[in-house]
Amino acid sequence: MSCGEPHETDCSEVLDHLYEFLDREMPEGECTKFEVHFEECSPCLEKYGLEQAVKKLVKRCCGQDEVPTDLRSKVMGRIDLIRAGEAVPDHDVTVHDTDRSATAAE
Repeated sequence: MSCGEPHETDCSEVLDHLYEFLDREMPEGECTKFEVHFEECSPCLEKYGLEQAVKKLVKRCCGQDEVPTDLRSKVMGRIDLIRAGEAVPDHDVTVHDTDRSATAAE
């Protein structure tokens, strides 16, 4: 998505890092760049508003649910892989391929 106007921070960069901005997981200087971009770019501001509304809705509807320990550890494991720059497998990293083929053979 792009509004077609030139910006100091490109629309694609803003949209690629939108969730980091929403979760305040980026340095303050980066947040400021995004805020300036939203002031200049209505399509990106609209996308930001939509994602912010979805995030609030999910928090309101699911915010009280207890996260299963195994799910939390899987998610944290994937985050660690991504931060380390390693490839993240498409399948569940806790299931061994030999277990999967044995199950398929049954």
